[in-house]
Amino acid sequence: MARIGFLGLGVMGAPMAGHLQAAGHDVTVYNRTPAKAAAWIATHGGAMAATPALAAKEADFVMACVGNDDDLRGVCLGKDGAFAGMAAGTVFVDHTTVSATVTRALYDTAAKAGISFVDAPISGGQAGAEKGVLSVMCGGDEAAYQRAAPVIDAYAKICKRLGESGAGQLTKMCNQIAIAGLVQGLAESLHFAQKAGLDGAAVVEVISQGAAGSWQMANRYQTMLADQFDHGFAVDWMRKDLGIVLDAADDAGASLPVTALVDQFYKDVQRMGGGRWDTSSLIKRLSSLD
Repeated sequence: MARIGFLGLGVMGAPMAGHLQAAGHDVTVYNRTPAKAAAWIATHGGAMAATPALAAKEADFVMACVGNDDDLRGVCLGKDGAFAGMAAGTVFVDHTTVSATVTRALYDTAAKAGISFVDAPISGGQAGAEKGVLSVMCGGDEAAYQRAAPVIDAYAKICKRLGESGAGQLTKMCNQIAIAGLVQGLAESLHFAQKAGLDGAAVVEVISQGAAGSWQMANRYQTMLADQFDHGFAVDWMRKDLGIVLDAADDAGASLPVTALVDQFYKDVQRMGGGRWDTSSLIKRLSSLD
């Protein structure tokens, strides 16, 4: 079993760290709000640290699941950052969805200290984290990935290396591009069914068994029809991710017209006060236009 520092105990990080502790690893957690770390300890055991550097001290692996580029820099760099507490030869695994630019910069900084850095963003939402069935897409050195993969397996349904540093983040962008279009399509389908006087649940029962079926349809249609959006991945988080996607698309010369349009639809949802609603709230935007 490994000694692990885990940084960030939000709706994703807390259950992921819990799976590591349950698997027998020796987990020390850090959270910007110490009360969350104390609550996690009360539930799972393990230990807590006052800084990322202390959480990383003597660890074999350090995992992070924080908010954005700045948050990741904050837990990695400086005298209290994880890199300052990590010994040469250890592995940092970042599960945050961030830009490939910051990933590659931190990879280079870590390498100068003899630390391996694996970008490993996740998909599967809060439910996937709680059940330990996340999809984990990784970038970085092959040797570091091979060391980290058995640890990541504690909360993964699939874990795969896609290439060098940044490849994991670029793959997560592909994931968010696909989701954006799917959710908008599902929202329009259910909205049309309602307007046409059909039973939305009965419609989904039929079309979900054909080519229209998707994870989003199977897991979100009931709450969408019930006008319930207090679960899952928040609109604010999705807009953060899509901003990263659209910036990267400009750099790569990729055309993403549907993604750009859906990003603006999510902006409308934010203006409606739905920044913390689940991303399936796109249907609520459509009903607001009636």
